[in-house]
Amino acid sequence: MSNTETRPPELRCGGEAEAARPADVEVLTARDVPLGGPRAMRVRRTLPQRARTLIGAWCFADHYGPDDVTGKGGMDVAPHPHTGLQTVSWLFAGEIEHRDSLGSHALVRPGELNLMTGGRGISHSEVSTPGTTLLHGVQLWVALPEKHRDAERDFQHYVPEPLPLEGGEARVFLGSLAGDTSPVHTFTPLLGAEVTVAPGAELTLDVDPAFEHGVLVDAGDVLAEATAVRPSELGYIAPGRRTLTLTNRGTGTARLVLLGGPPFGEEIVMWWNFIGRSHEEIVQAREDWMKGSRFGEVQGYDGAPLPAPELPNTPLKPRGRVR
Repeated sequence: MSNTETRPPELRCGGEAEAARPADVEVLTARDVPLGGPRAMRVRRTLPQRARTLIGAWCFADHYGPDDVTGKGGMDVAPHPHTGLQTVSWLFAGEIEHRDSLGSHALVRPGELNLMTGGRGISHSEVSTPGTTLLHGVQLWVALPEKHRDAERDFQHYVPEPLPLEGGEARVFLGSLAGDTSPVHTFTPLLGAEVTVAPGAELTLDVDPAFEHGVLVDAGDVLAEATAVRPSELGYIAPGRRTLTLTNRGTGTARLVLLGGPPFGEEIVMWWNFIGRSHEEIVQAREDWMKGSRFGEVQGYDGAPLPAPELPNTPLKPRGRVR
């Protein structure tokens, strides 16, 4: 998915200053962002923000729906570029057609992972299919570490099996949880899983104490440890815990996406759909996109690519650090 903001902030994120955190659950609220033009669907964005820019290598989290898109056009994100990251698409409802400059043509369906590696540069489009009436899911980005940020373009598809748990269920799409491991390749250790918790149940998961974790709640009355995390909020848990307890205080099934990874010890610069290490790299990536080089072409999309927004005139300033 693209960051379609017309005035995207330029952020310098990460580094050792963001690694040490208190052990409580920090609750991050989402901001509402339009995806596309004036009739566009809206997404709720919890990463990045000033309070926190990374959870492990997870650097971007959009949560959308459930939206009735009947007769509204649904999602229609024209070809756009990415550098220095992997995109993770995960749906709860609906269907999205993915096309990229590798030549990949795939459908994103509920419970199925699509992971695209941008490396030095890739472009793709995302359009909800004509039969989609309800659209609901998350779009996530993973920052690539320095030695792999120019990795070859790639596209992976994986369908995790439901994993029964005491008090719920999980679908582990990246990393390992509760004895289940995804075969999908990432460039840093990561955890990504959809977790459901039965009404009134308490679910305790063994987690890696070297990881920081994020609990992105989709639905339900959820406690992460003893802290309430409401739907569309993201609960942050610092490294050091060996277990994570999730409680559903409601009468319906709760659903969340659990993210994790060791603190990302590198600084990154994020702007629009690019991740680099300096302002100059972002400037070059934008120039390459606008002149039609480096990112390849997306075949089969009916329409023009997205133009890049104008870069800010002010020098890059670090943002997003936590005291």
